[in-house]
Amino acid sequence: MNALSDEQLLAEHLNGQPEAFELLVRRHGPELFRFLARFTGSGTLAEDVVQEAFLQVHLSAGSFDRGRRFKPWLFTIAANKARDAMRSRGRRPEVPLDAHMGSEEDAGRRFLDLLAEEAADPSGRLEEAEERACVRSVVQAMPDNLREVLVLSYFHRFPYRDIAEILGVPVGTVKSRLHAAVAHFGQAYRAAIRKKA
Repeated sequence: MNALSDEQLLAEHLNGQPEAFELLVRRHGPELFRFLARFTGSGTLAEDVVQEAFLQVHLSAGSFDRGRRFKPWLFTIAANKARDAMRSRGRRPEVPLDAHMGSEEDAGRRFLDLLAEEAADPSGRLEEAEERACVRSVVQAMPDNLREVLVLSYFHRFPYRDIAEILGVPVGTVKSRLHAAVAHFGQAYRAAIRKKA
């Protein structure tokens, strides 16, 4: 079953194979969580939205357009659910200390783990942690439309076509938003560094 494509697994799920849906969740859940944690600024909210997104996939599997690819469809659902959740809760980023960190290299690590490591070896790691925290705060402060495209492109390396599908905009809009996002990030990051100095 591991050799099946996402689209084939969804078809198997529709044919009554429960392990097919479980495999889709295992295959995409961790990356989807990282995307949502970066996008929402909250590990707790990201967990909730991952569950809501997969529930929606389960409920809407029968209406999936088999001409599309599964992963962009899943991320579209998740991005929409995240936007709705952020609107309903307001944009208050919450990151509990026991939340998992969002970057690829930190997958599976918690903020508490980082604090423990820094206490044991503060040289160098503290500067790295400060820089990551600065980048994270700059990204969180960006307008939603710019943050979305930046996270999808730079952190998750989606191609323009997939980003366009996820966001429901033309590829040209993705390119212009990404250009604006990079410029916005650069200005905000430089300003944050100057403020710290």
